[in-house]
Formats: sequence, structure tokens, C-alpha cells
Amino acid sequence: MSDDIHFYEPAKGHGLPHDPFNAIVGPRPIGWISSQSAEGQLNLAPYSFFTAFNYVPPIIGFSSIGRKDSLNNIEQTGEFVWNLATRSLADAMNQSCAPVAADINEFELAGLTPVASKVVAVPRVLETPVSFECKVTQIIQLQRADKEVVPTWLILGEVVAVHIAKALLKDGIYDTAAAEPILRGGGPADYFQLGPESLFRMFRPKA
Repeated sequence: MSDDIHFYEPAKGHGLPHDPFNAIVGPRPIGWISSQSAEGQLNLAPYSFFTAFNYVPPIIGFSSIGRKDSLNNIEQTGEFVWNLATRSLADAMNQSCAPVAADINEFELAGLTPVASKVVAVPRVLETPVSFECKVTQIIQLQRADKEVVPTWLILGEVVAVHIAKALLKDGIYDTAAAEPILRGGGPADYFQLGPESLFRMFRPKA
């Protein structure tokens, strides 16, 4: 193998100061998930393993590495809300990932305002320009290639309602860069901000 390539098998360790996997698969959108328990206890937490999976119906999903409060709440209620993490909300998002007890309200901890959703019972973040109200479609515990289960759960939800600040709709087209979304990098503290300078266009080849 070429000396120019660093090769490793994950099961045997990467041999580097920091696991490069997260940095390679990135930057990644942030799953900033609000949920509530059956008793109404609110929770707000960011997840770095998050993305969209389907158009019709729209389905998004995130992974909970370990049994977190979000997972417990969503199992109880079958609902959650995704809230867009933007540059202006970065500090608040970071505060909401503090390792606190289940009875701590991260909305209050981060200085954010819960506002009633339209379809689901879980509130969304008032300060964010975009939110997706979701109903759970599947919760899947992940497993290794040898079928041994791992303590990670993939939560998938159908988007049943969408909130978009009208300022982000330019001639009816959502302006991704104008929202200034932040994305998770691979280092222990690395984030990226998406801006208009990052834009380039390619149209799909015609048949």
C-alpha cells in the first residue's frame, strides 16, 4: 500500500489523535431536536448524526448514541420537532447539549422560547427560522455486520408540518445560505457556517 495513504481498520483503531470518521463524513447538518416526555417535561438537544432520507413523504432522522432523554421522550409520545441551528443560535445550541439531568429544561438553560407547534404536541424553538414538526415512523437499534446490536438508535420521523421564516423565501425559493445554518465538523469543537460564497450550481444530465 502506498506510503501516501493512511489505512486502518476501525475495529483495530485509527492510530490518530482524533477519529477522522466524523470529519470525513462532514460537515453535517445538526439535528436540533425538541421533545417532551409523556408527563410534559421538555427537552432540547443537538445531534450531529442527522439528515433527510425521503421526499414523499418527507422523512428525516437522527441517531442517539446511547439512550438519551430525546429517545426516551420520543418513544413515549411518538413525536419530535427538528429546529434549524443557525450561526446566531450557535451558542444557545451549544448550551442545550450540556450533560444535565432529565428534569432540566434545556429551553430555559439555553435562554430559548418554546412555542406551540401546529400539529404535534411538542413545542418548537421560537427563535429559529425553520422547524419541522415530526411524527415517528421507525426507531431502529443499529447493529454491526455480525448482527451484534450496538447501543445506538436511529429515530426516523415523517415531517407533518413545516415552519419557514418568509424572509428566507426568495421568489418562492428557499435561500439555504441566507439562513446561515451551522454544520458539525470532525474535530472536538469544529463547526462550519454555510454562506453564499459556497454556492455553485450543476444541473442533472438529461436522459
